[in-house]
Amino acid sequence: MLAEARGSGAQWTPSTSGKDIKDPGIHQRQKGGKHQRQASSQRSCFLGLEIKPELVWEDWDLRREFTKTLVLKNIHSKLQKLHVRPPVSKFFTTMIPQTIVLSPGTSFSMPVIFRPLQKCEYEDSIEFQGKDGSFQVCLRAIIPCHALELPDSVLLPLCAVQHSSHTTFLLKNVSKLQTCFQWQCTAPFQLAPEQGLLKPGQECPITVIFRPQEALVCQQQACCWFGEEGDKAESCCTVLLQGLAKYPCLQLRNPSTKDEKEQCSPVLHFGSVAVGQSLQKHFDIFNPSPVTASFSLLHLSNGVPLLGSEFRCDVTRGKVAPGGSLRATVTYTPAVVDTVAVEYLSLKCRGALNENLLKLTGNCTGGVKVSLSSSVVDFGCVEEGQAVVQTVELVNSSPVDAIYQWDLDCSGHSVFSIHPANGTLRPQSHITLKAVYRPTYPIAHHRRVACLILHRDPMFLDLIGTCHSEHQQPAILKPEHLVLYKLHWYRRQDLPDTPSAMQPDHNVPLDQQGVLCPLEEQSHQRPDSAGSMSRTPMEEYYETCMGYMDPLSCGSLFSPHVSMVPSELLFNHKMSSSLLTSSTSSQSVSITNHTRGKLSLVWTVPQDSPFSVAPLAFDLAPLKSTSFRVTYDPKQFNTLHAAQLECFAFYKNNSMQQVLQDNKQIEEPLLCPPWCVTVRVIGHSFQPGKEHFIPCCSLKPPRVVFPALSVLSYRTVLLQNCGDLPLTFCLDHSSYPALAESVFVVPNCGLIQPGNHQILTLRTTPTEDSPEQGFSLHFQLNAAKHTKELKVVSVVEKLCVSLEGDSSLYFHPTAVGSRTTRSHHIRNLSRLPLRFQWSIPDPDQELIFVEPDAGELHPNESSAQIWSFSPLAEKTYTFKPTVTFWPIQTPGFNKSHLTLKVVGMGSKGFIEAEKAVLDVGEILVGSCRSIEVPLVNNSPCPVSFCLSVQQKLVEPICDLENVPSALQLDCERGTIASHSTLLLRSTVRPQRRAQHLWTISYQTLNASGFVSSPPQAVCEVRAKGVFPTLKVIDVCGGGSVGRLSKVLLWKLFSLGSLNEHLLSNPTSAELTYRTPTRHSLRSCPSIFTKAMLDFNFSAAPLNSDPSTFALMFHNPCSIPVDWAFLFPEDQQIELEYWAETGEFSSTELYQMKVQDNHLFSVSPRSGTLLPGQQRAVLFSYSHDFVGTDRFPVVFKLSYGREILLNFQGVTVERDRLYLHFASKRHVFTSVTIGDCTPPRQGYELHNGGAVPVHYEVDKAVLSQLQVDNFNHPVLCCLNPEGEVLPGKTILLEWIFSPMEAKMYYMDILIHIQDGDSTLVRFEGCGFHSPALGSKNPFNCIDTEASEPSVQRLPFPGQVVLLSEDSVSLGNIPVCSQFSRILFLTNVSHTDTVHYTWDLLQQDNQQVVQIHPERGSLCPRESALCVLTFTSTDYPTCYQLDVICQVIQEAALTRYHDALQRWEEEKERQQDEFTITDKKHTESKRVLIDEVLPQIQSHVFDSNHNHSSPYSPFILLQELTGAPVRKGPSFRKYKTLPPICGSSSCEALGTICTKVTRAERRAQREMAKVCRRPEPPQPSLLHLEVTAHSHELLEYLTHFPEQFNERYRWLQSVKPQQLETTSSAGLQTHGPEREIITHVLTSLLRGILDDPAFTQSLITSAPKPISYQLGENTPSHCSSFPSSLPPPHCPTSSHCVPQPQVPLSGTMTGHKEQHNPVDSEGTAGCSGNRPETQNTLHTEHVPADMMEDVLLNTLQNLMMEAVRGELVLTAHPRTVILPPVSTRTRRTSKAVAEDETEHLKNKQETAES
Repeated sequence: MLAEARGSGAQWTPSTSGKDIKDPGIHQRQKGGKHQRQASSQRSCFLGLEIKPELVWEDWDLRREFTKTLVLKNIHSKLQKLHVRPPVSKFFTTMIPQTIVLSPGTSFSMPVIFRPLQKCEYEDSIEFQGKDGSFQVCLRAIIPCHALELPDSVLLPLCAVQHSSHTTFLLKNVSKLQTCFQWQCTAPFQLAPEQGLLKPGQECPITVIFRPQEALVCQQQACCWFGEEGDKAESCCTVLLQGLAKYPCLQLRNPSTKDEKEQCSPVLHFGSVAVGQSLQKHFDIFNPSPVTASFSLLHLSNGVPLLGSEFRCDVTRGKVAPGGSLRATVTYTPAVVDTVAVEYLSLKCRGALNENLLKLTGNCTGGVKVSLSSSVVDFGCVEEGQAVVQTVELVNSSPVDAIYQWDLDCSGHSVFSIHPANGTLRPQSHITLKAVYRPTYPIAHHRRVACLILHRDPMFLDLIGTCHSEHQQPAILKPEHLVLYKLHWYRRQDLPDTPSAMQPDHNVPLDQQGVLCPLEEQSHQRPDSAGSMSRTPMEEYYETCMGYMDPLSCGSLFSPHVSMVPSELLFNHKMSSSLLTSSTSSQSVSITNHTRGKLSLVWTVPQDSPFSVAPLAFDLAPLKSTSFRVTYDPKQFNTLHAAQLECFAFYKNNSMQQVLQDNKQIEEPLLCPPWCVTVRVIGHSFQPGKEHFIPCCSLKPPRVVFPALSVLSYRTVLLQNCGDLPLTFCLDHSSYPALAESVFVVPNCGLIQPGNHQILTLRTTPTEDSPEQGFSLHFQLNAAKHTKELKVVSVVEKLCVSLEGDSSLYFHPTAVGSRTTRSHHIRNLSRLPLRFQWSIPDPDQELIFVEPDAGELHPNESSAQIWSFSPLAEKTYTFKPTVTFWPIQTPGFNKSHLTLKVVGMGSKGFIEAEKAVLDVGEILVGSCRSIEVPLVNNSPCPVSFCLSVQQKLVEPICDLENVPSALQLDCERGTIASHSTLLLRSTVRPQRRAQHLWTISYQTLNASGFVSSPPQAVCEVRAKGVFPTLKVIDVCGGGSVGRLSKVLLWKLFSLGSLNEHLLSNPTSAELTYRTPTRHSLRSCPSIFTKAMLDFNFSAAPLNSDPSTFALMFHNPCSIPVDWAFLFPEDQQIELEYWAETGEFSSTELYQMKVQDNHLFSVSPRSGTLLPGQQRAVLFSYSHDFVGTDRFPVVFKLSYGREILLNFQGVTVERDRLYLHFASKRHVFTSVTIGDCTPPRQGYELHNGGAVPVHYEVDKAVLSQLQVDNFNHPVLCCLNPEGEVLPGKTILLEWIFSPMEAKMYYMDILIHIQDGDSTLVRFEGCGFHSPALGSKNPFNCIDTEASEPSVQRLPFPGQVVLLSEDSVSLGNIPVCSQFSRILFLTNVSHTDTVHYTWDLLQQDNQQVVQIHPERGSLCPRESALCVLTFTSTDYPTCYQLDVICQVIQEAALTRYHDALQRWEEEKERQQDEFTITDKKHTESKRVLIDEVLPQIQSHVFDSNHNHSSPYSPFILLQELTGAPVRKGPSFRKYKTLPPICGSSSCEALGTICTKVTRAERRAQREMAKVCRRPEPPQPSLLHLEVTAHSHELLEYLTHFPEQFNERYRWLQSVKPQQLETTSSAGLQTHGPEREIITHVLTSLLRGILDDPAFTQSLITSAPKPISYQLGENTPSHCSSFPSSLPPPHCPTSSHCVPQPQVPLSGTMTGHKEQHNPVDSEGTAGCSGNRPETQNTLHTEHVPADMMEDVLLNTLQNLMMEAVRGELVLTAHPRTVILPPVSTRTRRTSKAVAEDETEHLKNKQETAES
């Protein structure tokens, strides 16, 4: 688009009036500089000249000359001579001659000078005139102006709501001026930059940003103001911005789940993952919308745990293309053991109408499953100073790494050691541990060593061994002693510190290796054991490590036998400066004997250890304590030392055993294993000022979270030494002393070698006053300022549960007795897993309930419950159910409660249909149709319903109970929401042809799904089961049967019976194959129908035109109909060649002959007719073989009827006498008994041959019939003898006069002279005279036209349509006249046609007259024709066939042209002659006139006229003078017979005529003959006229109500010479009559349109007549009483005079009888008007003239109606009339001129 800013100066343009602009494109002004330059620079070609289409001056000033050169180049191959018209204006001048001559390839330069006088635009042209035309070159001078180039519209990309899309377009300054611009645009569009300045030719990209806020189609005009810089822009251009916005939509999909229900609420289940491990899963973000959607993926608020999110998603925001998807990865890294993590990811998309949630769940377990191959390691008896090694396997059966550590000093400070002491065990693997026993004192040793495992309870391994020396050999300790001791120890009751219950148990179970089972396993095997009192591994480990220092174990039943305090010693400062100093660091430990026996204490300390204990052995009395001194004496400075010192305690000399025996607590001596107590010592030898080792370690996890519940809980932490130097740690209690003391860490101190680790165990009981964010534990590393911080969260949280909807739940109105469900969510906002339970009061449990009513909720998890509400009455209910929840760890304690408010309302519900009656229409029987019945629920509550259908058939069926319902509901039960509509889909499958009525009723359902109300009707569905139906509505003949009437054609094809069969129901046999199918293996297929009809193609001579029938099929039903005409070959299955037998019967051979020679043809053979559609089908029979041909054809309607059509056609030899009878049975019209004038009736005889046929009716049969009926002529033939011309049809007239009221059957022979006789049965019925008002018995079967009277569609090739194909006048009196109006319409768009009516005569009288008889029709034109029917004086059954010949003007033109050339050639041959050599014979065309009788007799037209027996080739030889060979023809060789028909097959009944050599020679000579052109054959239109005339007395008797309307007394119908009467002076004829009729018609029309005249009639009506005319008694009007008709004398030679109708008059004393004009156009005349003496008469005019005036008026109105000019609802026309004198003069003059012109035209027509 180009936008310009023009100045206010006017544009100068020269006048171009009278100039012929040959090329408007040259003169059209190009707007804008760019287009101007392009147009001026481009060259165009006109008339072979290359030239610029225009010259444009852009930069010019006033009072100067500017010259441009126009160059013409001749690119044509011939010389060009041009006449030049210079510019018209004085502003453009050129100095060129008026004529320019250009040779091919030369150029001519023409200077054009422009002289402007003012600042405005100029435009002119130079015109060049050549031989082949002219063209112009435009001259223009323009003023520079601001001009911008920009697109007309800009379409932006599809955009999502609340998103943005953009595009760019170029804004270009195409002017030579500097132009500024500024945009004006509103939301949702934005343009950038909004303003700017463009230099000449500069382009600026403009960005359009589209930000829609709603899903709409946005269109907006953006205005761009441009002009001079600094001033307000006065010019504006617009660009249309178009954008389409749609709502975005994103979906979350789990790729591992294919269930659509789970995709609606996707969940990512990570399963069980070990702490410290990670697991990844994926989900897809899919965009099903057509727009790009941007999103953000965030964690749901209030859902982040204290340790942070354990789920990490790699996608937080992004964009998804339309139809695309984005895969996101979620990583689950659990941090807290034995917890279930639940989080929700919220997918938010800007502009979307929904929000998606993705649930993430994972279970964090310790995950480590570690076991020992044996729980006891028995070293046996070992000599002092020796070492024994045993192995034990540590097995990791879990999929994660297992980090373990033995709580044992393996550096020599214990008699037992295990290697390796710590490490990491890979998943699904095991390690073999070496256990070493190296005793230093001869006693029995036993130590229960704990194996610490990260994130799991510890395991214990019992190590036992006995040391012997030369002097001491204690009893050997065995595993069974250990088990017995543990068993009896746990069973003690009275003396917790004495082995009173240590009885030997011989039923102690053993394991598979023969070793005693541990106590834990025995507790499961023996229910009576004290397993329920056993300690947990963590409790046992803490008691072992802390002893009595553990406050939780002071009151425990499992108090230790021996305890040591303190359990840890710290030696953090070495004061001596050298190794020679004797100063040492020592601390004391105290050991207490809790038993009642004397114990011996033995320490295990190696000699090279920096730690020493004094004394090493000591005997401790019962219930006594003693102290030992532990000394730290390092042998090396600046190093770290640590050790776990052990002390074994055992009974001294079995003192305890003696005590037990004295107290009779044991019967046998029992060996008691020793106890081992330990103390952890740690020290360093760093000198003052010496820097300690820099630690490098890690704590995993750095934060420990205890359950938010006030219960004793344990956690483990891994302290890893990542450096190359040893590391010591010690818990610092200085910070947060109160909080730190609440957490017990074991061990508190220790030494970690490089690369090793230490598993720390934490125990605490969370409290409410603990900080929510936790507190820190500090570990001092390497006895220096280095510390490691461990975050501990140990706080008790209150349970927090939220209920959706602010703890309220509302149900929408619910139908009484039904049930409504709603989903309601409950969410756990605390860090504790909890259980919940809903409780509903007993009275409300019948009204509401919830599923599930109990469950578990993990932290941050939300659960949905389904609430159901079932009201019992119409009222509002309020319920308050309560939910109780408590922690899972403490069932039955710490319960909390929340109340939910539930509100519901009960109401009555009902449904109805949008339409009370739903009419589906017609449905094909056996098929199905899906329908939708809209059910509407206008009640405030949903309605659950159950539907039922009751069927009713409107059909006389006896058994209706066994008829299944043809209406099947897709859904019989359902629920409709309140104030909504449900489309009830149903299927209709009618199984019979009937009107189906279905009543759909509904019953409401209660909550249990049972019916709770009686049936109530909703709607009625109606449908009609139909079979496919076709109907023949019209028939047309052509070829040999072209002149046959439609009634005869209807009979020949039995179309009445065909329609009856088509409208009837098909039988089950006919539905064997519902569609056309090849089902037969034989050439003669099986017949499945009993409906058989004959299609008689009539008869015609050999080689005549085919007999063609065109049937117009109409589909009257509302379903499409597939139809097919199946020949035998269409029903035969095509077999392979090898399967053909080659044996055919005579019938098969005959049918093959008919099919191969195409004797019968149907076109088209199949098709489909839509509802209401019409289609013409052409049936043809070729007269190629003499004889009668029969051929079976099946007319098949898919899913409908199947009718066997027997095609019959007769081909007659040319010299054979043949009459064709359409039917050999004829039924006469019923006649009353005693009728003196029975009507004449007809029976048609058709000559189907080529020669005239003389017929004769057998009178003997008629005479015998008369004798049998008392010499009464029951049946009389009026023309018993006669001749029928070839191709013609005559009417055999009969008079049937019955004597009795019965049915007569008469078989009469019709003889053909020199031919065969045919027996025809005539049937007639006599009846008594009918009563007045009874049903009309005068129904002539032949006169009742079966075909429709109106043709809707033309047949193929038909160009003229007749408004009515038949005119039925019904019952009329004799000697009456009727008129009908017909219209001929030319349906062609291009051809002009001429028409001519062939009028018939009845008894030498013109019964039917049509005016005009001939005429022409332009394309799409209609002509009005008036048919006048005049009945004869004798009662007759009329059945007339009036033919209208139609011929196209183009065919006539071609004929006249050919005729003129033929006559010119004939005249030339008559005037010229040629002298040639006798030996040289030149072929000369012989002209033959069409009037020659010899040739005329052999040129057969469609009427088969044949009157001469001569052969055509003999006559041709006589005309041309060709020699004729005498005698038999000479043949040297015998040729094969022609391939046409087999003459040897007599069964076929055909003869193949051989063509002789003379005949072939005659045919060649005929080719040289140029016959006189024949006129084109016209197409024929048939008009059937039917009537039944009655005698006057009989008509008055039987039809008295129609007598005054239709009866008219006319002149005699005999064509006799009329006698002159006194009224002859009033008769007018010829042009005079036509002038009077035209004048009166015009006057009448003008008077009726004059409102003044109408008003004068109203005002003058009540005025009396003020004058009288003299009485004049007409002597020529017969007057009879109104009750009697005038006497009828059919034999009289005098006619009844023409009646005269008064124009005006009044009658007194009697009721005036009017003479109305019937609606059919017939103007009646009262012939029975009574005469009185007081009758006033006025001047009379001829009645027929008055009738012509009225008829002409009605015809004009009808013609206007046909043309669409007549508008009945239009307002009356108001005509402003001139003065009377002027109007009168003008009218008189106009009428005179019209009359004169009309008279001249008539005279010229008459003369021509």
